[in-house]
Amino acid sequence: MKIKQLDVAVIGGGTAGLAAYRAAKEATDSVAIIEGGPFGTTCARVGCMPSKLLIAAAENAHQYDKSAAFGVHLGKPEINGKEVMKRVRDERDRFVGFVLESVDGIPESDKIQGYAKFIDSNTLQVGDDLQIQAKRIVIATGSRPSWPAPWNDLGDRLVVNDDVFNWDDLPESVAVFGPGVIGLELGQALHRLGVKVLMFGVGGQVGPLTDPDVMAYAYKTFADEFYLDADAKVSTVRREGDKVYIQYTDKQGVEQEALVDYLVAATGRRPNVDKIGLDQLDIQLDEKGVPLADKYTMQTSIANIFIAGDSSNQIPLLHEAADQGKIAGHNAGVFPDIRAGLRRTPIAAVFSDPQIAMIGESYREIEKRLGSCGCFTTGEVSFENQGRSRVMLINKGLLKVYGENGTGRFLGAEMTGPNAEHLAHLLAWAHQSKMTVAQMLDMPFYHPVIEEGVRTALRDLNSKLHLGPEMTQMCMECGPGC
Repeated sequence: MKIKQLDVAVIGGGTAGLAAYRAAKEATDSVAIIEGGPFGTTCARVGCMPSKLLIAAAENAHQYDKSAAFGVHLGKPEINGKEVMKRVRDERDRFVGFVLESVDGIPESDKIQGYAKFIDSNTLQVGDDLQIQAKRIVIATGSRPSWPAPWNDLGDRLVVNDDVFNWDDLPESVAVFGPGVIGLELGQALHRLGVKVLMFGVGGQVGPLTDPDVMAYAYKTFADEFYLDADAKVSTVRREGDKVYIQYTDKQGVEQEALVDYLVAATGRRPNVDKIGLDQLDIQLDEKGVPLADKYTMQTSIANIFIAGDSSNQIPLLHEAADQGKIAGHNAGVFPDIRAGLRRTPIAAVFSDPQIAMIGESYREIEKRLGSCGCFTTGEVSFENQGRSRVMLINKGLLKVYGENGTGRFLGAEMTGPNAEHLAHLLAWAHQSKMTVAQMLDMPFYHPVIEEGVRTALRDLNSKLHLGPEMTQMCMECGPGC
């Protein structure tokens, strides 16, 4: 048995693991990164980048649908599924190549190939012939898709987002289970590329939204475009030849049957912590078996063990994984002299059309924290009559903003609407700067821009906080007198 001694061992070579390795390396040269599969990130391989490539193709195909309203008649596009998927794969591989170039810059002596399991809080077993004794350990093992076990009987007719981007051609039909972030993005994109899409959910949830008004608006908008039942009653799912047979009760209460080429499981992801030997440790876990960690230090209940990225019990997004990895790696490197790291304002986006975004505290979090005392209020704007949005015929959406009574502090926002990814950044910067709603209204707004919709919502909120003038009714942000 070969034994390797280290100051810091990082388990996982994705976004969080690479960030942790680099941060720890600044404090000590005795660092190694352990990876059982390919080095690289979920985002580049099967996540945010290939999905955006598919969405970009779908948006391009969708232009003809609304062009006639401008008096521009483009005609229905001819969609070549093989060419669409070839570009998705080629560009995906290019993005992965950039990540691998950075991995190539890591000394070979610092890269260990194999799956690691804890023997104790300072010892890892990698494969059959290597034992690593590390003073500090960072868990950055990522996550994987999850789905109900009976679906395994579907064989290759069951696909997850990891599989979709390896298709050589577009199928004729799919059933998407899970109208969350991944399901909405993939389902709508496939629909706009000519694939027949049925989308099923549970409990009425749409995307990551928690504000009931915004969620209801999003549900109606997507359901008007393709079949979406966010609280579906599906009685049968089974394989029939090269198809998937589905029996369900539709939204009118009528029994329906469908045969589709694939079932796309977008039913969530689970942290990869169930096979790393946590049972050998006296470590505090949450109800899902994930190690609990301090969000500012990423330290677990075992002082020398840190956790970061999708394997943690925190927000599973790339920028969050990078921040968590940096904090965990730095603290593992300088241990025991650990420090609280910078945690940024939460920001999330769904690249659907209209887009979805959430900033700061969610409606559910604020309601739980302040609802009983009536200590917050909301402002809103519909984008249906917002000037620039209507000019561009992208006038679908609802923005809700939340403020604290008494202080006037901006607490957060949820929205579906045009350019939500960009509006979300403005709101996130304001939230991280701890601005009040009045201070946000003092910022410049050009005319005519979609951002004026943000100002309308903030004005509505400010008036309800009793910290500003009453709203001008029916204001479409169409002139300086509004």
